[in-house]
Amino acid sequence: MANKPGLFRNLGTFVGHITKAIRTPVDPDRREVARTTHAAETTAPDGTPITLRRTTIDEVERRGGG
Repeated sequence: MANKPGLFRNLGTFVGHITKAIRTPVDPDRREVARTTHAAETTAPDGTPITLRRTTIDEVERRGGG
């Protein structure tokens, strides 16, 4: 019967994985294609002027491959 790893071994492995994930540099292979912003000026029911704004960002992201 093989011995199972103990609590501290599992905890150390967990912390090691988290540490590696934090230290690994991220190389995003994504590119912004278009950014569209629409804005409209209007007034609230109480007469306060408000601005309604919607921004859409189109991106291309390459996955896998190499």
